[in-house]
Amino acid sequence: MAPIDMKTLGGFPNLPAKVRPRQSRGAPHAIKLLIALLIFVQGAATAAPAKPAVTTNKDPRLIVLGALRDEMGRSMKRLRVPGEDGPYFIRYLVRDYDNYDLSARFGALFEDNYQRVRQGSVEVRVGSYQFDNTADDSAEKLFDIDDFDRYEPPMFAPMDDDVDAMRATMWLQTDARYKQALAALHKKRGTRVTKMVEDEKMPSFSREKTARAVDPPIHLSLDRAVWSERLRRISALFKAYPEIFDSQVKLSADHQTRYLVTSEGTELVNERLIYSLQLLATARAADGLLVNHFKSFYGGSEAELPSEAELVRLAGQLASEVKRLREAPMLDPYNGPAILLPEAAGVFFHEALGHRLEGERQNDNKEGATFKGQIGKPVLPAFVSVLDDPTLDKVGNVSLNGHYHFDDEGVAARPVTLVDHGILRNYLKSRTPVKGSLESNGHGRAEGTLDPIGRMASTIVRSDKVVSYVILKEMLLEEIRRQKKAFGLIIADISGGQTNTTTYDFQAFKGMPRVVYRVDGKTGEETLVRGVEFVGTPIGSLNRIVAASDQTAVFNGFCGAESGYVPVSTVAPALLISEIELQRTRRALERPPLLPAPWR
Repeated sequence: MAPIDMKTLGGFPNLPAKVRPRQSRGAPHAIKLLIALLIFVQGAATAAPAKPAVTTNKDPRLIVLGALRDEMGRSMKRLRVPGEDGPYFIRYLVRDYDNYDLSARFGALFEDNYQRVRQGSVEVRVGSYQFDNTADDSAEKLFDIDDFDRYEPPMFAPMDDDVDAMRATMWLQTDARYKQALAALHKKRGTRVTKMVEDEKMPSFSREKTARAVDPPIHLSLDRAVWSERLRRISALFKAYPEIFDSQVKLSADHQTRYLVTSEGTELVNERLIYSLQLLATARAADGLLVNHFKSFYGGSEAELPSEAELVRLAGQLASEVKRLREAPMLDPYNGPAILLPEAAGVFFHEALGHRLEGERQNDNKEGATFKGQIGKPVLPAFVSVLDDPTLDKVGNVSLNGHYHFDDEGVAARPVTLVDHGILRNYLKSRTPVKGSLESNGHGRAEGTLDPIGRMASTIVRSDKVVSYVILKEMLLEEIRRQKKAFGLIIADISGGQTNTTTYDFQAFKGMPRVVYRVDGKTGEETLVRGVEFVGTPIGSLNRIVAASDQTAVFNGFCGAESGYVPVSTVAPALLISEIELQRTRRALERPPLLPAPWR
């Protein structure tokens, strides 16, 4: 299962607290549910930002970088088990997290947290670029029962810029990873004696250009007193609505400094800052169905967040929509034409296409590999193209969560055309080679201490067949009548989605819309409905796209998969789809609170 965690829309990740224990490259794929879905343009041919920061010896970040470099050199020169090869590749990565979280409910502050933590991880490869210790099958775990009793070095790194402490952290991890790598290499060689391996001649690891860059430092500052009062005032507005029994206004500022050093010579210091603001409101319909609704906003700076006046307006709008959703009729399961507005269209492409183009999934025999071997073949209507471009920092005035200079393997970010006028051209690739495409394209991504795999960043959907939204709705009405349906649908707002990519289960995906309108086939009248989610199989659903709108919109979020929750974006138009299937959501029918709120 590889879901898009629109935690962007369903909550805000406190990244250090949510980092999972380290998983090896051979760990089984996690099956995760998700809730929802920046700083400089980096060209594909360049190995460093066009305007590298001017640094001096006073920059404390260079102390950390130097410590990693020195310990790396010692390990590459001297780390050996007698009679065995030493490492041919080592990667050191340290993430320095610096986060604020504030939230208010009922007019009072409930959370006011500041967190600072550093985490370090080490990757060691033994053998050669052609054949090393990494598993043939990424879902195959190379371990035995004794692993549970083995000493595992801590993943936390010193927050002090103490050279000895930083080197000691990486020393212990390097030692453990090297021994594990040797054991895995011998086991892999033994397995090859009896086990047939598809694409046996394919290399284990790609050779890439080295890169050296240091981003300008970002200093996170937040006036907590001002924001605390603002959140109190906005959260108090929901007390005026008796239908809403719970609500929250939450602000997060997530700053990360990433240090990356490899034995090949790559040395990077990269900065990332994402602000997020969310308004949530919860009610219960008369039939007992929970109604959750929220509005989320992201930005690369505090200035990109809504003003207080705008938040007052948005809180009223959210409360009004929740009230309407409580009163909206339940929609029965449905199959027919629909318009997906841009945010829903972005999630649709992310789930149905994006996860299935991640490179590692093409190598894993436990994956459905929907698009393996399809390079050069049609997979979408001829008027649709899809690319993923981490170098794009903004669309209009909206910062993109998925923007970065270098991926988590030190490869320069670059735009990648995935589908060109319906024809599949490429996959989202890390340094793990894929048959027919052996090099990385700068999409090896991870969070915390997890190992990078090919992941989406900023996915952009383009169409040569565009019309105004007015015409798109007329086309929807024509399609309703052609199919002799009573109504069609407009999916206007969405929480996120999830998808299953493994052979263990059906190749399917689903989206979780929050705002859906039933469109009368005769009059075009729109009626709000609730209680459904759209589902489908990827190849069939993607090829039912009829047309797109001439306007696009951005959907920012966080995507959850094997390598953790990474920030992502989609840029997509509204889509008319000739046939979409909706099923009822999982229903827990409960009574609302028996007494009114205390202030009533």
